[in-house]
Amino acid sequence: MVALLAGIFLGWSLGANDASNVFGSAVASRMLKFWTAAILASLFVLIGALLQGHAGIETLKDLTRLDLEQAAICSVSAALTVTMMTVLALPVSTSQAVVGGILGMGLLNRQLDLEGLGKVVLCWFGTPIGGVVIAVLLYKALGGIYNYLRMNLFQSDGVLRIALIIAGAYAAYALGANNVANVTAVFVGAGQLSAFAALLVGGLSIGLGILTYSRRVMETVGRRLVRLDPFSALVVVLAEAITVHIYAFIGVPVSTSQAVVGAVLGVGIVKGIETVKKRTLLNILVGWFFTPLVATLIAMGLYVVIHLRYMPY
Repeated sequence: MVALLAGIFLGWSLGANDASNVFGSAVASRMLKFWTAAILASLFVLIGALLQGHAGIETLKDLTRLDLEQAAICSVSAALTVTMMTVLALPVSTSQAVVGGILGMGLLNRQLDLEGLGKVVLCWFGTPIGGVVIAVLLYKALGGIYNYLRMNLFQSDGVLRIALIIAGAYAAYALGANNVANVTAVFVGAGQLSAFAALLVGGLSIGLGILTYSRRVMETVGRRLVRLDPFSALVVVLAEAITVHIYAFIGVPVSTSQAVVGAVLGVGIVKGIETVKKRTLLNILVGWFFTPLVATLIAMGLYVVIHLRYMPY
């Protein structure tokens, strides 16, 4: 049970950080109060985890066979990697950190599902690309509808407020469905939890992170989206949610942050503005490359240290 705390901590940190991608735009623009957003996000994360989180758990647990100790090492290595990358101000993906930890254990066990790993890596590349494509399509489609309605400023504000709430709830559902596997899949593979228990524990721990420690992140990081106009912010949230939800069906946990970056780029392409600077893109690429690598090395290092034996002369 103690080993499971590592997974719960990882879920808590995931919820605290990724809530900004769900309701950040609505809260930062004062269209929605924080506690309303937090409760809605926690509720829909849990619903998404319970209804559609199974596929992701099956993918991650089958990458390699782990015992309980190794499952705990995977979670700790992922949590340490996320913390290190955050300190260095590099964009981080919890999904990549978890897979990096699993990869480290798989290399030590000399047992790794290369086909499953290839599927996961391919989806990492597809996440921001999907965000770009979906954002471009949504912007044009919703823009056509928005212009056709010809609403006044008051009507527009009310419609966008309701739309951001609905989009945020959907994004929370997609977050739970896609990312719950990051939290507890390794414990299913180790035989510590049943699939349903893993979904429940994972969903609750992500929700706990949202309720207890997401306010500052949601209010500050969310402003990055609100620097776009409210309509563009709505497109970004919807594009991120749809992208992540698609990968929930495929059964591969992906990064909501990477989906958001892709969506922002997509909006920028349509509007003809530079929404993400070259240095930001470089930092994202560095984060994508180093996150799984660092997690792999930390997992292998932790395993070696734990199994060191003192040999007296």
